Amino acid sequence: MILLEPNNRVVEETLTLKFKNAQAGVKHESIDVTLADFDGVLFHISNPNGDKTKVRVSISLKFYKDLQEHGADELLQKIYGDLVTATEEGYNVSLLVDLDNIPDDWESLVKKIGLLKTNCFASVFVKYFEFQEKGEEGAKRAVVHYRDEETMYVEAKADRVTVVFSTIFRDEDDVVIGKVFMQEFKEGRKASHTAPQVLFSHREPPLELQNTDARVGDNIGYITFVLFPRHTNRAARDNTINLIHMFRDYLHYHIKCSKAYIHSRMRAKTSEILKVLNRARPEAKSTEKKTISGRTFRPS
Repeated sequence: MILLEPNNRVVEETLTLKFKNAQAGVKHESIDVTLADFDGVLFHISNPNGDKTKVRVSISLKFYKDLQEHGADELLQKIYGDLVTATEEGYNVSLLVDLDNIPDDWESLVKKIGLLKTNCFASVFVKYFEFQEKGEEGAKRAVVHYRDEETMYVEAKADRVTVVFSTIFRDEDDVVIGKVFMQEFKEGRKASHTAPQVLFSHREPPLELQNTDARVGDNIGYITFVLFPRHTNRAARDNTINLIHMFRDYLHYHIKCSKAYIHSRMRAKTSEILKVLNRARPEAKSTEKKTISGRTFRPS
């Protein structure tokens, strides 16, 4: 299965081109690029106040207020430091780079900016991973409305962190294929005892969300991850965050890929069957007759 990248490659490639042109002495050009990412996230790369020597990268997340409650602003300030600038109107976070003052390790800077969306998401995970690390219980459950009608819940216990995603299956066959995928995750855990426990519930929310406003319905699914200290410790948490915050997109991406593959196989099989049927079709008997002199005529 393909793992979706946690970074935004378009942002990275755009900044890389800008840095390389600046180092080569190429005349600065204006830029105004708007691009989309998963979960309704938008990026805007532009020159603030028309200054071509400065490049501003802004991000808009519909659910950023939910992340702010869990220290998103503080974490981004810690990661990006002086790059954080006045927020562009209509966006939640803005970073500013100076093309006349390029650092020696600009490649790592580009990668860091490409992970802006991931680092916004990371705030809620870091907070609850630290609760678990300190053995603190009783903290209020985090609720992040990361998509329209879809929600993520995070809760910490002394020995584990539970992450629950709610998701909507738009088609009935998506539910069937989704269940197959989740079963594979259960089977995969048998082969790797270090993998987190993954649970799937359909129609009804899991026990952790009983007596809450969690939605119910035939097209509603809940995926639960149970993360233990081996997944949340400081050495492993970055990889855990990168993988888990993309899981919903990963699941639906592979559902669509599976449906496309099934449809292509069905079309190919149908084409083969039609060829066989065409070859088996009996030839039509001719109604033409010939006279004794060799002339041909068709009876009326």
